[in-house]
Amino acid sequence: MSQALLAGISRTTEPRTMLRRFLALDAVVTGANGLAYCLASGPLGRLLGVDATLLLGLGVLLTAYAAGVGHLAFRRQPPATGVMVVVEANLVWAALSATALVAWLSPSTAGAVWIPVQAATVAGFAALQWSALRAAGR
Repeated sequence: MSQALLAGISRTTEPRTMLRRFLALDAVVTGANGLAYCLASGPLGRLLGVDATLLLGLGVLLTAYAAGVGHLAFRRQPPATGVMVVVEANLVWAALSATALVAWLSPSTAGAVWIPVQAATVAGFAALQWSALRAAGR
């Protein structure tokens, strides 16, 4: 990704600010998703055709993960190692979501749409964060 594209998305030309904003956005979206899974695992499970207990466990995991990503976002200079852990975790999440959809989940139509959309969103966060990290390193 070009730095101009990243600047347009994040409305700044400062790579470190871009990185922090992309981390913050990831934390907010992931945290909201995690809280929804925690607070409404039953209804969401029925809607998505996914076991409510699985959603509850994922919700707890996502909420804790979002807190860690948020912590990085609020650091003046997020450490590269921490950001790479987030990038790699996001890529693993996206890959596991796609694998779960094919290998062991039997979701409803809504779940069959939601799972790939969510995986693509997480992969997008990984790409934005990695690109901003690279730009900040220059």
